[in-house]
Amino acid sequence: MDTIFMYLTVVNILNLTFTILPDFIACFGIQRFLDNVGCKVVVYLFRVTRGLSICTTSLLSAFQAITISSSHAQWVCLKSKSSVWIFPSFLFFWVINMVIYVPVITSMKAKSNFTFVGPRVSNAYCETRQIEDNRLWYFISILLFQDLVFVILMIITSLYMVILLYRHHKTARHLHSPRLASQLAPENKATHTILLLVSCFVFFYCSNNMANFYSFYTPVKIPTVDVIICI
Repeated sequence: MDTIFMYLTVVNILNLTFTILPDFIACFGIQRFLDNVGCKVVVYLFRVTRGLSICTTSLLSAFQAITISSSHAQWVCLKSKSSVWIFPSFLFFWVINMVIYVPVITSMKAKSNFTFVGPRVSNAYCETRQIEDNRLWYFISILLFQDLVFVILMIITSLYMVILLYRHHKTARHLHSPRLASQLAPENKATHTILLLVSCFVFFYCSNNMANFYSFYTPVKIPTVDVIICI
């Protein structure tokens, strides 16, 4: 589990780096910092690391669910093999995300002006080329399908852990001393933590997608340099 935590930390740091890099550099008034190749690399790596973050978070949730699962024979066998699947899972996530986001490489280019009209992705230095509607919706559908698969998997495994903790709490409740019975049980604390983390993840995931769709389809785009970052 420590390996997954460290890997997820590195992936999130890379994702934040590629996210804020263009706007952060633009705060210093540097023009034309990224050319066509630079835009393709930065945006592509941002999208890939974002996909990796969602996949790895789902893997972490599944690994935790397997770890606390019951001691039945099939679960014991799964527990013994789960650690072997970690690095192949990392490789699998890299492959599928690098393949899915290949269209980003062909569609990104350096920005030619500072104001344009139409559905496009834009940051301080880069923008997408004009994309046909059918190809655009095909690409968006693939992205949403991949994200939803892993988000739903994370929700299912998290709910499974909550059920296991609830059953364990009911089983062990009569073993607690009267002094401990008045305190919040560890199972309840863990349940609250799981539900809070999952709720926050789903909320920010949905908020991020809605913000991306709004930014993509807003008629007139002016490259935004976050005032807070600049300050």
